[in-house]
Amino acid sequence: MSEVGGLRERKKLQMYRRLSDTAIGLFLEKGFEGVTVADVAAAVDISKPTLFRYFPAKEDLVLHRLADHAGEAAQVVAGRADEYSPLAALRRHFLDGLDRRDPVTGLNDDAEVLAYHRLVYTTPSLVARLHAYVERNESALADALRAAAGGAVQARLAAGQIVAVQRILAQENWRQIKDGRAADDLHPEAAEVADAAFAQLEAGLPRLA
Repeated sequence: MSEVGGLRERKKLQMYRRLSDTAIGLFLEKGFEGVTVADVAAAVDISKPTLFRYFPAKEDLVLHRLADHAGEAAQVVAGRADEYSPLAALRRHFLDGLDRRDPVTGLNDDAEVLAYHRLVYTTPSLVARLHAYVERNESALADALRAAAGGAVQARLAAGQIVAVQRILAQENWRQIKDGRAADDLHPEAAEVADAAFAQLEAGLPRLA
């Protein structure tokens, strides 16, 4: 990549982040329905059509924060070391995320992270858009699992179960923290529950274990 091309790409990524951060700040202050796309564009001093070139839907302004995790499970499976089965690699990755207090695991009690999760999970249109995001990740994971699972249908069934387990674990962690649990106090319990959940997956998906 040329220096000019690299600079252009960095500026583009910076604009994505700036737009998303600005929008989320406004949504948290005034509510998702209380802020228009035009409001966000005006706050960043760009036109509404320009904003739509970056984000085709209002909901995408919020869910951009999950962009770094897009296709993550598939990448973990594809990039695993030879000594790890697909499920072993995914288990290790999730447990490492708990150790890091990665917000995607739900085990994070930072006030800003909690506010973000509350915004996402209490806004119907964001929940609906999140389902589409989850389905794309599930499809990517199924592709990565196809050979090990023994076929396309088997891989899709396995990916659906794995993604569901990860989602439920994260939501349960978030629910308990929302109810007042501290992340550090909850960590040992969250790790134990996650370990047991992956053990159940391994029992039901022996080809991937």
